[in-house]
Amino acid sequence: MTQQELLAIKQRFGIIGSSPLLNRNIEVAVQVARTDLSVLITGESGVGKEHFPKIIHAYSARKHGPYFAVNCGAIPEGTIDSELFGHEKGAFTDAKNEHKGYFEIADGGTLFLDEVGELPLQTQVRLLRVLETGEFLRMGSSQVRKTNVRVVAATNLNMRQAIDDGRFREDLYYRLNTVEIRVPALRERKEDIPLLFRKFAVDFCNRYQMPPLSLNEEATRLLRECYWRGNIRQLKNLAEQIAVIELDHQINADTLRKYLPKEENQQGIVLRAPKQETGKDYSHEIGILYNMVMQNKKDLEELRALLENKSRDTAIPVYRDPEEPTAAPSREAEDILPDEDLEPQSLRVDESEKELIRRALELSGGNRKEAAMRLGFSERTLYRKIKEYGM
Repeated sequence: MTQQELLAIKQRFGIIGSSPLLNRNIEVAVQVARTDLSVLITGESGVGKEHFPKIIHAYSARKHGPYFAVNCGAIPEGTIDSELFGHEKGAFTDAKNEHKGYFEIADGGTLFLDEVGELPLQTQVRLLRVLETGEFLRMGSSQVRKTNVRVVAATNLNMRQAIDDGRFREDLYYRLNTVEIRVPALRERKEDIPLLFRKFAVDFCNRYQMPPLSLNEEATRLLRECYWRGNIRQLKNLAEQIAVIELDHQINADTLRKYLPKEENQQGIVLRAPKQETGKDYSHEIGILYNMVMQNKKDLEELRALLENKSRDTAIPVYRDPEEPTAAPSREAEDILPDEDLEPQSLRVDESEKELIRRALELSGGNRKEAAMRLGFSERTLYRKIKEYGM
């Protein structure tokens, strides 16, 4: 592919940079677009994975067909099957009409499944079938339907680790990963960092009618040396903050440091990798403690249910210490552990769970995906817990 062709693709899809790794990814995307192979796009959060499915679709024979992007991590677990495969009227509560899923309406086109690693295992089984046979069932239907969809998936997970942990099917991984495009992290294409910053700065200054913003040599060097855990998304946010807040738009290193996270705000830095030089990692301990808390909570709920069921039919004798005076009257089962007796313990369990979640978020620097991994459950479950506890 010539430099002119590469430049035309970058301009068309809003891709900035000249890194050899980035150029190679674009070339692979264009080449694989001519086929119907499944493509898995991997890379950290914020690196720009969403550009490559669009390139693949635009340069394929399906370019005149529909293109849909689905964020699998943003759809609740209870409705993901309906969104992807559709449902019949009456398939579940509130299913008042039939509903076509993405695999049906994207027939003849391309379907981009972002955050595919967040799919529930049951949905993964359905996805594997449609990838292998082109067949699927709507929820609540026994009629087999056919679809001709090109699937491009993306994830920021370590898929091998997810497979080892039992969170992702190995057969589905190999079916999706016919061709892999690994999008480089921003720190792997340092030569593009100043160029990206200038582009974002110009855009925001024009939007907010601010004077032009520029970095001196020392600030540019500091910008290139940062680790950029959030990659391009983090760099874009930084440019917007500086453009809006700083009155002097001639930015030096001291000004820039004020906007960098603490771990990226050290003189002479060669910044750490995500899980190095952070002291002891408490992921394992937090996971164990959380499991203990949840088991305790489950045991209490089972005990409450058992007592409530038995109290409907019979009285349960109260256990008494042999040394306790026997004159005290006995009580029936419904008086042994009423709700007011169980509630304080239940509340203590909830507080313990809340504290573990808070601690995991703290250790993860507020990164919910990393906190969920520390706790040993899905990011969707963590969102629900945070909302439940009002955190």
